[in-house]
Amino acid sequence: MDGTMFDLGHQGGFQRSRGLAQAGFALKAGRTRLTTLAQSGSGKAMLPRVAGDVPEVVFLNTSGGLTGGDRLAFRLDVGPGARVSATTQTAERAYDAGGGEAAVEVTARLGAGARLDWLPQETILYERSRLHRRTTVDLTGDAAVLMAETLVLGRHAMGEEPRDARLRDDRMVRRDGRPVWAECLRLDAAALARQHSPALLGGARALAVVALVMRGAEDALAPLRALLTEPGCTAEASGWNGRLLARIVARDGWPLKRQLARVLALLSGRPLPRVWQMQGDFA
Repeated sequence: MDGTMFDLGHQGGFQRSRGLAQAGFALKAGRTRLTTLAQSGSGKAMLPRVAGDVPEVVFLNTSGGLTGGDRLAFRLDVGPGARVSATTQTAERAYDAGGGEAAVEVTARLGAGARLDWLPQETILYERSRLHRRTTVDLTGDAAVLMAETLVLGRHAMGEEPRDARLRDDRMVRRDGRPVWAECLRLDAAALARQHSPALLGGARALAVVALVMRGAEDALAPLRALLTEPGCTAEASGWNGRLLARIVARDGWPLKRQLARVLALLSGRPLPRVWQMQGDFA
């Protein structure tokens, strides 16, 4: 693991969660097959039976949430020509960090002609949470990735609205070692105090970004924009030079998830992962 984000020491005398789950796939006899599977600590990877020829990986953090000092890593290797869909079993929760910081690292390496749909469920930030997440995808040649990240500020139904939370969310996609898309999201108490500013969150409590990086991705811009109609959401999309981006914000997580589901179904050309449990709710 990375020596900066994933040191194995304890913090403040309390036991901290450590988790690593990784899976590798290769194309054999025309089908994508599992080649490696490893997991330790609170990191788990499950492979449910699914219809069709695209395997689905479901990552899980068995610690039940993230707090200060926790370290979690998910890793994927997708061989040339293979296609894999990956998600998380449920929403990830970042709790009161107790003065420390939780760290999550997601890494994926794709061979030429491979494709990965990285579609995790939402991350929920609670009061006094501290989270640093880093997602890095390395593409070889004409490999493609569809990735989405969703953030929800507290539980709306419980009247929660975090005032003191901190998030560093770094995302990077590289093709043959060169960055082709990078984004850094920063939230802290100062930003949350001004969250109603149009230059910041505009009063939104839930936000999502979707990125499709593949040759010809921009061709899907018109049909994508035609889908951005969910009541309660504000969304926009752009496409250029093999990149397609959509951003969605909403006051509540449910309309955002419904809008996101339509977007991901369009861009993946497949049903959502079964653990999303929304298959009949967004048509």
